[in-house]
Amino acid sequence: MTPALDLLKKVRAEHRVHSYEHDPKAASYGLEAAEKLGLAPAQVFKTLLAASEKGELLVAVVPVVGTLDLKGLAHAAGVKKAEMADPAAAQRSTGYLLGGISPLGQKKRLRTFIDNSAQEFATIYVSAGRRGLEVELAPAVLAEHTQAQFADIGRV
Repeated sequence: MTPALDLLKKVRAEHRVHSYEHDPKAASYGLEAAEKLGLAPAQVFKTLLAASEKGELLVAVVPVVGTLDLKGLAHAAGVKKAEMADPAAAQRSTGYLLGGISPLGQKKRLRTFIDNSAQEFATIYVSAGRRGLEVELAPAVLAEHTQAQFADIGRV
């Protein structure tokens, strides 16, 4: 069990867990998940951490087929500038290892933003807190349990 799955179970949120054999040599954890689980890559989302100019960590959930639009994230967060967070700071703050960071069940509650494209799907897939483990849930359920806002933060 991971903190993400513990949280979903505790609040009785509707979700499904999917696991696959993770290949440590995979170039992209998100694309590997889509491929091994037979999913449309646009429906699989990665969790990235960015830092504002003041050092505030922000969580961004974007499709694995695209990239994070840092200007879009800064705009959504109401900050001047955002850049990718230091990997060690991301791991320390979330309690998860890179490649397995879940937007759910993080050690510290950070402001979270989900790309608007998530709302096009009945369910999306995000990391369940470990490489090789994905959780499927409705975008609204993810937003509710991360207190996230939907915003235009992804680029294809």
